Amino acid sequence: MNIQILDRLAVLWGERLAGELALDRNGAMRFTYARSWLRDPQALPISFLLPLQAEPFEDRACKPFFENLLPEEWQREAAARALGISPGNPFRLLKALGGDTAGALTFWQDDQALSFDSTTRTPVPLDDADLAALFGRMAQRPMLAGEARYSLAGAQSKLPVVLVDNRIALASDAQATTHIIKPEPERFPGLAANEAFCLTLAKSIGLAAADTEWRFGGGRPFLLVSRYDRITESGTTRRLHQEDFAQALRVMSSRKYASDGGPVFRECFDLVRRAATDPETEILKLIGAALFNLVIGNADAHAKNFSLLRGDSGEVALAPLYDLISTVGWPELSNRFAMKYGGARTLDDMSGGSFERFAADAGGDYEMVRARGLLLCERIMHGLEMGLDTPGLTDRSAVSALATLIHDRAGRISLKLAG
Repeated sequence: MNIQILDRLAVLWGERLAGELALDRNGAMRFTYARSWLRDPQALPISFLLPLQAEPFEDRACKPFFENLLPEEWQREAAARALGISPGNPFRLLKALGGDTAGALTFWQDDQALSFDSTTRTPVPLDDADLAALFGRMAQRPMLAGEARYSLAGAQSKLPVVLVDNRIALASDAQATTHIIKPEPERFPGLAANEAFCLTLAKSIGLAAADTEWRFGGGRPFLLVSRYDRITESGTTRRLHQEDFAQALRVMSSRKYASDGGPVFRECFDLVRRAATDPETEILKLIGAALFNLVIGNADAHAKNFSLLRGDSGEVALAPLYDLISTVGWPELSNRFAMKYGGARTLDDMSGGSFERFAADAGGDYEMVRARGLLLCERIMHGLEMGLDTPGLTDRSAVSALATLIHDRAGRISLKLAG
């Protein structure tokens, strides 16, 4: 039975048409790869679970991938309210917000897709008053809904931007953004410094993590994050494709937590084993990432906080780490892990047996995981003892309590592993 199509969006990978996303009169979405895309021997699938094929993918198969490109929770609700759209209608939200998303894809009406010009407006750097006004607009209209076409996943206030002479600017039309700003919420003072510190710490011990800088402007601290899914060469920025683990495992964003039926570590490691070009290397990276989150006390490391990044030649690897925050320092936040470590919900619950079961979930040898954990804790403690310079943050005392908390956790975990 043919169902009437109400609306269509062209799905572009970079500046090439990859396919079409359609909405039918029953509110269901359908994605179909473009014939030209399928004829290209170099073309790649937009998702691990949406392989290249001529037949369309129905709503159940494609909706989790596309829905996960959108803001979440109150951010989505506020953006939808500003647009006069139901927060439960991902197609309409992508139509309104999908001009710049995570990864390589953008969404356009057919006439826009074939004729957009990313050079129509030169970005203008914002002064301090402009930045304060921007933060105010972001609180009322997440992603500047109705003013611009940006979309980033997550429940925290953020906005994709570009830099002009190292100053914040809003991107023009179809221009690819290069950075993300995250204003510090009043409810969690010190959050920007916390995340900047944790990302810097990860990089200092050899983990791949997003470049970040703490800044103050517009009357408040904020985090400036360099987008790892963008490459700028000779003044031109290209989008790299990525998908987070929820997308790659066909899980809706509302189920990103394991406690809500979302992915657990075993499924994450299995995904990397099946999807990565070099599974052995990437599994070791994921083990390191999981253990680092454990040490810093990031209880919010759910499936959407890990991603697969696809290179220009199609190779798939674990994306650099992002959203690294030590959450356990805020008593109003749960200290229960988003994904259990070997069945343990908190650090207090963990024992040597927990690490053995975690190693089994990773499909690895316990002694290898134990050795990597001990080395990671040693490097973290040494780095903290030597002092860590967080880009933009000149006052180390702002993160002294955090450094002490992480050092103590590293020591506790070392004892559990040594026992």
